[in-house]
Amino acid sequence: MPDYSAVNRSRSIQTRLVLPPDTNHLESIFGGKVLAYIDEIAAISAMKHANSIVVTASIDSVDFVSAAKVGNILELEAFVTATGRTSMEVYVKVQSIDVTTGTTTLTTESFLTMVAVNEKGTPIPVPPVAPETEEEQRLFDTAPARKEHRKKRASVYKNHV
Repeated sequence: MPDYSAVNRSRSIQTRLVLPPDTNHLESIFGGKVLAYIDEIAAISAMKHANSIVVTASIDSVDFVSAAKVGNILELEAFVTATGRTSMEVYVKVQSIDVTTGTTTLTTESFLTMVAVNEKGTPIPVPPVAPETEEEQRLFDTAPARKEHRKKRASVYKNHV
């Protein structure tokens, strides 16, 4: 297992076109469609980091900031921001581009937790992540607070089951 893996190793980018079947009656993309895209690119990013199969443990937060409309191009960017022993926090940013004006708008930001597993589904260790840019360092530095929030949220669920 390598000592550290650069964040850039996990960086993944996807481009999608917002088509009419993907939209609601207001011609903006369904949130569920965006969530599917987010989950897919987060898994790809985590697999690149871990060199293994991964499963989604949780979608920790999703902030829909603005709508993407029919004809817009979506650009999704994901990378691993922090790691545990077998888990990885993945940040996903979604931007829409209006092709007629060239305007790029942030539409969605999300954090997910992915877990590396072997072929039997047993969690396996992942290398720690090494931030390199200012943005990567900021997200790395704020990851413990998000982890604590996840733990608090999980304890609420456990008390109500």
